[in-house]
Amino acid sequence: MPALVTFLANKLSSGASACYRKNFDVGVVEWRLLALLKVEQNITANRMCQVIGLDKAAVSRALKLLSERGSVSFIKDVKDGRSSLICLTEEGEILHDKILQVALKREALLTGDLEPEELDTLIRLLLKLNSKVALVNAFDPNDRSLNDAV
Repeated sequence: MPALVTFLANKLSSGASACYRKNFDVGVVEWRLLALLKVEQNITANRMCQVIGLDKAAVSRALKLLSERGSVSFIKDVKDGRSSLICLTEEGEILHDKILQVALKREALLTGDLEPEELDTLIRLLLKLNSKVALVNAFDPNDRSLNDAV
């Protein structure tokens, strides 16, 4: 099951990245950051890594690209002078909204054959599985107490 989810995610990410690069000159990583910033403004790069699950280097490269094109801006964090808060610019908002329309059309193509209740079930199950990721990733096969619980 994890392999099937990974295969699907990889293929969708690759296709999305090609589509967004061709049409908007950004990849899927930049898109994910734009989407996150649309929901949660004024956050640190570390917070972005935590939420999206990407490594710092990928987030840093994507933020550099988005900054160079004027889609995000950096503000010194008054609570922590060592870090910056990132927010969408007006240009970033416009870019987000354009890509969102394409992303929603791609999603509709992917899920178009599902009945509404199937889609609801799929989303519910994916959320349930997502809630277990930390537990799964913390699993140590040498820890006997965890092995006995499974």
